[in-house]
Amino acid sequence: MPKTIEVTELILRDAHQSLMATRMAMEDMVPACEDIDKAGYWSVECWGGATFDSCIRFLNEDPWDRLRKFRKLLPNSRLQMLLRGQNLLGYRHYEDEVVDRFVDKAAENGMDVFRVFDALNDIRNVRQAIKAVKKAGKHAQGTICYTVSPLHTVTGYVEMAEQLVDLGCDSICIKDMAALLKPQPAYDIVKAIKEACGEELRIHVHVHATTGVTMVSLMKAIEAGADCVDTAISSLSLGPGHNPTESLVEMLEGTPYVTKLDKSRLLKVKEYFAGIRPRYKEYLSNITGVETEIFDSQIPGGMISNMESQLKQQGAADRLKEVLCEVPRVRKDAGYPPLVTPSSQIVGTQAVFNVMMGRYKVLTGEFADLMLGYYGTTLGQRDPEVINLAHKQARKNPITCRPADLLKPEWDQLRSSGLALKGCNGSDEDVLTYAMFPQVAPKFFSTRQEGPKNLGKDPSAKPAAAPAPGGNAETGKGPVMSTISYDVKLNGKTHKVTVAPSA
Repeated sequence: MPKTIEVTELILRDAHQSLMATRMAMEDMVPACEDIDKAGYWSVECWGGATFDSCIRFLNEDPWDRLRKFRKLLPNSRLQMLLRGQNLLGYRHYEDEVVDRFVDKAAENGMDVFRVFDALNDIRNVRQAIKAVKKAGKHAQGTICYTVSPLHTVTGYVEMAEQLVDLGCDSICIKDMAALLKPQPAYDIVKAIKEACGEELRIHVHVHATTGVTMVSLMKAIEAGADCVDTAISSLSLGPGHNPTESLVEMLEGTPYVTKLDKSRLLKVKEYFAGIRPRYKEYLSNITGVETEIFDSQIPGGMISNMESQLKQQGAADRLKEVLCEVPRVRKDAGYPPLVTPSSQIVGTQAVFNVMMGRYKVLTGEFADLMLGYYGTTLGQRDPEVINLAHKQARKNPITCRPADLLKPEWDQLRSSGLALKGCNGSDEDVLTYAMFPQVAPKFFSTRQEGPKNLGKDPSAKPAAAPAPGGNAETGKGPVMSTISYDVKLNGKTHKVTVAPSA
């Protein structure tokens, strides 16, 4: 009997986050939901990642209402989200009670599968979220952020998988956010995890398509025992996005593997989003082909476009190659963190500063926090000299504990502050929205009654700068990542650098 390979569809979340800056309005997803719901997917990723931020920052849409609508529109589907561990969907670490309350409310509003990750692969930063998911009776998917360095090995990834299983995870996801996972490592890692943790452990594989090799990686992962893979319907796939769902179905024909997907439903979904895509042309990624250079620089495509934007603002676009060479050096100094939000933005911005002003002459607040341990621990040793520079600039000591252990109970204060805002409806959901985005939420609450915006229907809409790592301005405590601008002096002139995010 052929083995059934399950599929997670990304069209309602990561596909448009990767290709059109997370700007797709809910009203443009609704008509496709019936076909998606009946297509036979294992799960449908529809929430989390950057969607929460984008809803209130750009679309004037309540993200909790979006989740409730998906629950009604997809009654036969497991709803899945991406959760940044102790960061939730915001841009700093939150105290454990806030994590518990967020997960509980997400589950109550319809979420089934929580894919929980930490940008540094620090197990301590996902422990509380996984515990909360299990308490809510939902599916906890522990996530390994895949990256490549002299220190990252198959053995290391297996050890992390074992730790996640020990935390009670129902499945393991190998998350390749930069399209770095080549076919042989995909096979080796999946095979080794199955052998160490048991064939019954569910393994999911998530890859992007940017380098052009990862469809083969999915095939090798399947041959090694992977149970489920992530794809996106073809009309919103490839580039810095993902591999096409329909192509996966066809690839498995004639092999010992099959999917449960209904090809006629897939065709309807494809045609629908093919009609929607042109309306968001202002937000579409400029990366349309294959970027094999990522294997050398290990820099995700969205991160490259971020650095290009920074350099252009400084009149130094011709120095991109220098920055691309500097990024691996900065990453090594920081202990080889995976380059995924927020670490990709933190490392990339510091590389720009190093090229423009001299190596570590100026450290961003976020990079100082990274070096001092306030985001968590890294696999490699951090450079002692850079740690010392960070200590002097930030005027705080390095830490080795779990960053959230330093946080005091904050729910009562967050609730009091949130309820004082005009337009806040008093629900825990609104308080959580405020907790994650204290600068953006007040404006959203005050305009919510005006209804959602659809940027794809507004021909005058222009792309706005999306959020990215910032300083501690929002709360004054702990690392924060929101839109931030730096004033950089170069050759006697002051240049304003606004950091934009990677996908």
